[in-house]
Amino acid sequence: MNREVIFDAVRQMLGRGFRDDEIEALDRAIEAALSNSALKREIGSAGIALIQKWEGCARARPDGRFEAYPDPGSGYDPWTIGWGSTGAEVVPGLIWTQDQCDARLKRDLVRYARDVAKAVGSAPTTPAQFDALTSFHYNTGAIAKATLTKLHCKGRFDAARAEFGKWINASGRVMPGLVKRRAEEARLYADLNDST
Repeated sequence: MNREVIFDAVRQMLGRGFRDDEIEALDRAIEAALSNSALKREIGSAGIALIQKWEGCARARPDGRFEAYPDPGSGYDPWTIGWGSTGAEVVPGLIWTQDQCDARLKRDLVRYARDVAKAVGSAPTTPAQFDALTSFHYNTGAIAKATLTKLHCKGRFDAARAEFGKWINASGRVMPGLVKRRAEEARLYADLNDST
């Protein structure tokens, strides 16, 4: 971001130059505004629908509750429950209600969206791109290290879109479900009808 444009506009409004302490204060305010707005981004309905489609609220029991299950790729860790939730508390035999699954999804989406916002920083990002990146991160946990993120931040959107298709393996083998999910994420990412 070119902060000089902001400084010039404020100089013009004040009709004078800045003192050193004013420059530092204005610079801190600009940084805080950029950080806060980026970190408050939220996943939209298209991203949530994509995550729910591919994560499913799996392992429903006859009583309507949901049971933890092993990772489909490895057959063991990480254990998963509800809408793809994992963590130290998710262990064999854990049972949740639908409300618990939904509440955890809501909390997880905030966390994953915050991670994506931090990773893309001030890079131009449409809502559709943000949704696709959040779905990718929700499934892989790799937003901070993925080449696709680096390419996105450089504005190389076509190259970033192509990177989705490289994340299709689990436990060393191609997973057909991941192939389809990454294709959907790539299509959402490329939605050119969406604007910032």
